[in-house]
Amino acid sequence: MFENNQPSVAVLLPCFNEEVTIGKVVRDFKAALPDATVYVYDNNSTDRTAEIAAAEGAIVRREPRQGKGNVIRAMFEGIDADVYVMADGDDTYPADAAPAMVSKVLDGYDMVIGDRLSSTYFQENKRPFHNFGNRLVRGSINGLFNAHVTDIMTGYRAFSFTFVKTYPVLSRGFEVETEMTIHSLNNNLRLYEMPIQYRDRPAGSVSKLDTVGDGIKVMSTIFRMIREYKPLPFFGTIGLLIGAIGILLCGGGVTYEFTKTGLVARFPTLIGAIMLVIVGLLLFATGIILDVIAKNDRKTFITDTNQFAYLRRHFTKRQRSE
Repeated sequence: MFENNQPSVAVLLPCFNEEVTIGKVVRDFKAALPDATVYVYDNNSTDRTAEIAAAEGAIVRREPRQGKGNVIRAMFEGIDADVYVMADGDDTYPADAAPAMVSKVLDGYDMVIGDRLSSTYFQENKRPFHNFGNRLVRGSINGLFNAHVTDIMTGYRAFSFTFVKTYPVLSRGFEVETEMTIHSLNNNLRLYEMPIQYRDRPAGSVSKLDTVGDGIKVMSTIFRMIREYKPLPFFGTIGLLIGAIGILLCGGGVTYEFTKTGLVARFPTLIGAIMLVIVGLLLFATGIILDVIAKNDRKTFITDTNQFAYLRRHFTKRQRSE
């Protein structure tokens, strides 16, 4: 990966029908990072995206599985570099921010986040539901992980080699950026946020986002990853609520009548209340067990990452000596 002691940089551009903007995006990144290799992954485009990208000097590859998550999975699997810069092909992210992002990765950060929300996003983006969704997702994730990430869903990021090769891409669509952020926070990776000047799509370029559909997918991803990464708060909260309802039903009616009359007049209510308490206890116990498993998974991830980083350093030293 090292040639003449210079780190290799790969620019990754997932694209679907971006013929209006892809030529400019490739040129801009080539100008900003002249020594980088620009890859354009064409995701079943029906226009001239691939042709234009190749004419501008990008390496064009095709990914038949539809969805941005599938494209990123193929990119991370198929490309080897020391630093990766990922952006969209719609010319909404400034290429001139890329050198500073690369520098931060070389300083030791696992992922650098191009923060749109601290600069021009809310002025440039005219879709109110997108703005509301960004705020909702940001608040939910930061609250759960006790974090302070400003832009959870940005598509402009830079990664280290170790991050790319140890990150399991599970999402298939646009929710993949949210998944990346949650994965990083859960495993306490080194994150750096860099404000960038976001600009809306130019005239003639059409967004592929489905505000409602993609919003549901993002929230489903958050729900799924909270369940997997934070099982004790997830199952424990549900268990406590169900158990509390059972206790209220049992204590508020049945127990009160029993203390007054010495008789249980409402057996169905008593049985139902006891069942709710039992279900609540089972859910709480499930949360404790899954929380132990989740912590062990984090330990395994750290061990595997350390081993992977060691092997990479060993391989790099051997390459330099040859």
